[in-house]
Amino acid sequence: MTPCMALEDFVDLKLGHYNKDGIEVVDVEGEIDVYTAPRLRELLIDLVNKNNYQLVVNMEKVEFLDSTGLGVLVGGLKRVRAHDGSLDLVCTQERILKIFRITGLTKVFGIHETVDGAIAAKKLEK
Repeated sequence: MTPCMALEDFVDLKLGHYNKDGIEVVDVEGEIDVYTAPRLRELLIDLVNKNNYQLVVNMEKVEFLDSTGLGVLVGGLKRVRAHDGSLDLVCTQERILKIFRITGLTKVFGIHETVDGAIAAKKLEK
């Protein structure tokens, strides 16, 4: 086993998604980094390709987020906005929120405390 493979054994990202009130909710758990971010990117691209343009990414169980992960989220936002859609985040963890504040992305993403709060905010936008 190569060191890279051993490292991947410890890197974990769980992804799931479901539709609630016409909005696709993506549950993310674990670390979003250079090793795992491509899986999230593929899921977001797949959802947009299936005409899901209103997305909420639930990051409540995200333990780590690096610049690659930020890039995937920004890329997802660009994809849905090309179809007049939106991508909002659910996040209350200070260490993750700090990354969005430092990068100025709190002005770009809607960030909510709960999935229900994010969905309610989207419904008010319509």
